[in-house]
Amino acid sequence: MDYRSLLKNVEKTLSAIEGGDDVVSTVAAVGEAVVGNFRSELGIIGGRLYQLEDDDYVLKRGFGRSRKVPEGLSVPRSYGPIRRALEEGVVLADLKDPSVDRELEARLGVSRFAAVSFGDGAFILSFDVHPRVAADDLLVSLGIIRAVLDSKVRSEKLESLLEEARRIQQSILPRTFPEVGDYEVYALTAPADAVGGDFYDFLKLGPDGFGAAIADASGHGLLAALLVRDVYVGLRMGIGGDLKIARVIERLNRILNKSRLSTKFVSLFYGEFEANGEIIYANAGHPGPLHLHARTRSFTEMESTGMVLGPSPNAPYTRRAVKMEPGDLFFLYTDGIVEAHDLRGREFGLDRVRRILLDYRKRSAKETVERVMSAVSDFSAGRPAEDDRTVVVIRRTGRPRDATQARIPAPTLSPPIAS
Repeated sequence: MDYRSLLKNVEKTLSAIEGGDDVVSTVAAVGEAVVGNFRSELGIIGGRLYQLEDDDYVLKRGFGRSRKVPEGLSVPRSYGPIRRALEEGVVLADLKDPSVDRELEARLGVSRFAAVSFGDGAFILSFDVHPRVAADDLLVSLGIIRAVLDSKVRSEKLESLLEEARRIQQSILPRTFPEVGDYEVYALTAPADAVGGDFYDFLKLGPDGFGAAIADASGHGLLAALLVRDVYVGLRMGIGGDLKIARVIERLNRILNKSRLSTKFVSLFYGEFEANGEIIYANAGHPGPLHLHARTRSFTEMESTGMVLGPSPNAPYTRRAVKMEPGDLFFLYTDGIVEAHDLRGREFGLDRVRRILLDYRKRSAKETVERVMSAVSDFSAGRPAEDDRTVVVIRRTGRPRDATQARIPAPTLSPPIAS
């Protein structure tokens, strides 16, 4: 299953839902959308919404095939599946599970169900699921739904804190670019809204190396800013502790999976660049950076070495090695670049990116970044930006660094992309 695609579809569906008169109405609309739009993809055939009142979860609404359910029914907080949902965020069970009350579930017409908790445990959304859906796929998918539900509920309460989120985001962007060997580095990021979910960073690794990271957190606003901050801190603490790249990514994934303060999902590429051109990297579900080989003018894509961070606490990650020769270029980006649309609905796409990189292969990293960003902006003129846009270019010039060359400061956070 393509989890990045599913995440985008869920977010797009739920972001289109207008807030109701109260949180329950909003969550009810979300439940209807999940059952109606993801029946075939996730095997969800019905569902029920419970809200915590005192120490019981009281049934509020039914969806899909579960619409006709006893109103006012309540389930104690101590009920096994609910306790597991609160502890783990997501639970999947059938009538054979010893923690399940068979009489209660039979009364509701349930044979197999999954439940997610969100809103700091204020709500439980229980789904009736088809018996043939694979458990692993379903748990990861429901983890995505839970995170988006959390985002939806929290956004009703926290939207006024956007300026604080922007301050957080601004504070973690690097102030300067690395100066190692014959590398030349430049980057730009532009949020689609007041605060976006894109992020890039550079880490010093002694005199002969540096780390480069680019990430795309799900959602926008304060929750995305908090998630980006967690990635920033976790990555720096892990690398600073001299852990191997794959172990750092695995630990960061576990931290994000347990987080209750953010939307929880992020794609991340992190690579370590040595002065001799040796590169070790890990790619957690991020769009594959492009390696332009100067000698052959061909491209290699740095594919994923593990899934996006957050949905599964025990997801494995591996690392890979490549060599960057003098004249080569690395192009790191978020999908807001290639998925930008023109007035006819066509995507900017990687082919246009490749043509620009070939045309600018002998130009500076700064010129290349600015050209890509301006080309995307021109291409999508008149259309609101659908996603944040971030570009990082890393070149090996093949020339010794001029000690008198002025240090290029990193630009500040750009204003939201104009529609």
